[in-house]
Amino acid sequence: MVHTLANPCEYQEEIRKSRFITLAAAADSPAAAQAFIDQFSDSNATHNCWAWKVGQQYRFNDDGEPGGTAGRPILAAIEGQGFDQVVVLVIRWYGGIQLGTGGLSRAYGGGANKCLQAGERLQLVERVHCNCHCYFAELPRLKARLSEFDVLIEHEEFTAQGVDLNLAINPQRFDEFAQLMADLTRGRELLSAP
Repeated sequence: MVHTLANPCEYQEEIRKSRFITLAAAADSPAAAQAFIDQFSDSNATHNCWAWKVGQQYRFNDDGEPGGTAGRPILAAIEGQGFDQVVVLVIRWYGGIQLGTGGLSRAYGGGANKCLQAGERLQLVERVHCNCHCYFAELPRLKARLSEFDVLIEHEEFTAQGVDLNLAINPQRFDEFAQLMADLTRGRELLSAP
């Protein structure tokens, strides 16, 4: 099972007078991950090291630490705990005592691990995307049943004739939901598998 974070989380520790703050959050796209990094990086800190993973895409950055001692261990923590669509930022204020390459790897990777372990996990479910239309009178009945079928509304656009919906559906529940749509719209709206 693959998970993301339900809510942002934080972990702080001091290692040999260096202060580390680890921040982690869900990121459903590379742009969202970069926006998180840009928002929470501290320009007064000595280093802002980070990693993110979104599907098959990933990036990491050592931000001036010796190569492979910060970003790579953070990414290893993300992958090792079965996370996807997650960004982790570790901010370090240097305390005057060098940690060595092994110590840095343990500090960055360990902080990321502890932060992710403390976070609330949310299972990622594969979804198929489809579009449908319903009349205004049908919309409240439809919305009342969405969670029952594990369906998310990605976008809704109100028109003169009703509402156009972009939906994300758990593929295992697609046929059941297609039947519900046919019933609610009296056969007018038939969903077909993509």
